[in-house]
Amino acid sequence: MTPTTRSVLFVVNTRAPEARSALDKVAAALAAAGVRIQLTEEDAPALESDPLLAGATVVAADEHAADDVDVVVVLGGDGTVLRAAERARAGSAPLFGVNLGHVGFLAEAEPESLNEVVDAIVTGRWAVEERMTLDVRVLADGHVVHQTWAVNEVAIEKQARERMIDVMVEVDGRPLSRWGCDGVVCASPTGSTAYAFSAGGPVVWPEVSAMLVVPLSAHALFARPLVVSPRSVVAFDLGENSPAIVSADGRRNIDLAGGLRIEVRQDPRPVRFARLTEAPFTDRLVAKFELPVDGWRGRRPEGG
Repeated sequence: MTPTTRSVLFVVNTRAPEARSALDKVAAALAAAGVRIQLTEEDAPALESDPLLAGATVVAADEHAADDVDVVVVLGGDGTVLRAAERARAGSAPLFGVNLGHVGFLAEAEPESLNEVVDAIVTGRWAVEERMTLDVRVLADGHVVHQTWAVNEVAIEKQARERMIDVMVEVDGRPLSRWGCDGVVCASPTGSTAYAFSAGGPVVWPEVSAMLVVPLSAHALFARPLVVSPRSVVAFDLGENSPAIVSADGRRNIDLAGGLRIEVRQDPRPVRFARLTEAPFTDRLVAKFELPVDGWRGRRPEGG
C-alpha cells in the first residue's frame, strides 16, 4: 500500500510512559504502511533505544523541523502541542494532537482513538483548522529590541512578588487606561480557554478573530476584560519603576526593565491543526470542561 501521507514528525512527551506506549503503537502502524518517521534532536536521545524508531530521521529542534513532513503527530498534553507548534512554525504541516495530558484542549484525539488517528494519518484524511496567533514586540525608544509570538497568550507580569507594576494600556495609538496590577494577559481565541480563562476572561469561539486583554488583580476603576479587533495593535507601556516578565505561551520568557513598551498584534502566520472531524467547538468545550448538560432536549420541531 502506498500511503497518502509520506512522512511525519513526532513530537513526544518522552517523560510520560503513556506517551511512549502510544508512540510504539502509532510508529509500528506507520512503519508498516511505509510512512517515513522524523524525530527532533530534543526527543531522539530518549527514544533512540526503541527498535521501532531505529530508522527515524533526526532533525534540528527549530522552527524548520516540520518543513519536509505532511503532518506533525503530537503525543502529550497542551504543553507538548505548544512545543510542536514551535517546530512547525516555518512550514505548513498541521499538528495532529493525541491528548495524554490533563485537559488537552489543543489536542484532537484521546488515547482510545489511536486506531482512528493512525488510519487518518496513513490515508491523509483530516480536516485542517487554522487558528490565529499573536505577534509580540518589545520596544525601547521606538526600536524593536525583542520579538516573539504566541499561540495562546502573552502574559506581562510583575517580577517582584511584593509590588505591583504600573501599566498604561493603549489600543490603536489611543490611551485606554492606566492599571496598577500584578500583570495583564493578551490572548488569542485559542488562549481564551487557558490563562485568560483562569484570570476571568471570556471564552471566545475559535472562528471569531479577536484579541483578549485581561488584567490581573488590577487596582483601577476600569479593569474589565476587553475583546479587541484582530486588526488592532494593543500596547502596554511599563512605568519607569515597573520591571516585568513577558512570557509567550509560558515557554519563551523575557525579563524587562521598566519604561519599555510591549506591542501585540495578529501574526500573519496561523497555527494549523489537523482534525478527525469538523466537530462544533461547543462540543469540545462541554467535553473538556465536563460541563453539565443533562436534561438538554435539543431543538424544538419547526412549527412546534
